[in-house]
Amino acid sequence: MTNPQTRPDLPHATGGRRIRWDEVPGEVRSAIGRLLGSEVVGAVSQPGGFSEGVAARLRLADGGRAFVKAASSLVAPGVAGFHRREIEISARLPSGVPAPRLLDAYDDGVWVALVFEEIDGALPAQPWRRDEFDRVLAATVDLARVLTPSPIDATKLGPPRLGGWHALAGEDGGGKPGGEGGIGELGALAGGGGADGPAQWVAGHLDELIMLEREAAATLTGETLLHGDLYPFNLMLTPERVFVVDWPHAWVGPAYCDVLTLLSSASLSGLDPQPYVKEHPLTRGLDPEPINVFLAMHAGFLLRLAATAGTAADRHLVDMAAALGGASLRWLRQRLRAIPTSSRQMSG
Repeated sequence: MTNPQTRPDLPHATGGRRIRWDEVPGEVRSAIGRLLGSEVVGAVSQPGGFSEGVAARLRLADGGRAFVKAASSLVAPGVAGFHRREIEISARLPSGVPAPRLLDAYDDGVWVALVFEEIDGALPAQPWRRDEFDRVLAATVDLARVLTPSPIDATKLGPPRLGGWHALAGEDGGGKPGGEGGIGELGALAGGGGADGPAQWVAGHLDELIMLEREAAATLTGETLLHGDLYPFNLMLTPERVFVVDWPHAWVGPAYCDVLTLLSSASLSGLDPQPYVKEHPLTRGLDPEPINVFLAMHAGFLLRLAATAGTAADRHLVDMAAALGGASLRWLRQRLRAIPTSSRQMSG
């Protein structure tokens, strides 16, 4: 899908704070073995995703296998909270959802662990291979069908991880370029500075971005359970199926949102997402406005996350958030140049 000689630099798709299985306290490891009914005799850490903790394939004394992810509430309270939410979501996913089956869970108040069936598959290649990308795009249609209407009440889920322009404007003292931790950070984060760089463009269009953000509550409505984090590092491919893993950020909304998330991230492989949005069954025929609203919200969340992360944050996570947010912002800029709306004339 992109020339290997001119392929873009892709950020690391695995967090920098993973720990090994043998670094988990012995009593926790033993308890997980008891849940599985057999002693754990081998573990191999796995790439993909940014959970701070362990993510490993386990081999059991009785020949069985499983996958475990675990985190400490003392070391990574946010991740432990996400694990607790994922336990609730994974336990409620219908059997027809192409997701690993939750076998059991462990929570002693400090350590939280989820134990899943092992999927004998691999992450998709990055940059994307065309055949794998087409498989995943096709799978999103079946995923939306199975999850509409949502099998989980929206009140049991967290809010969508979207939006950030209003907050960035406040953190930047009114959206002036150059503010520390706010809009002024975007030049470095989202692809360079200069007169036509992201920071200058955002500063000149901040009111419009905030307006798009305010329209989200009325625009991004639907009854589909969305994954909310549909990136290549949350996919597992087998010869027969596409599995979607890591569900803590699920929310209920329009079926097309996961497709837009995937398409915007695929632009990091050199892909133009616009032709796909015109052809995909979940986005074909959509008015421009809801797509623009989602892209604005998506970019705002990710770029605010990157701009305000601080020096103690996992730099792999910050780099990925900046890259994904920058990709969504670039696509939005291109759309607003080519498809101006009747209510706001925005030029790039």
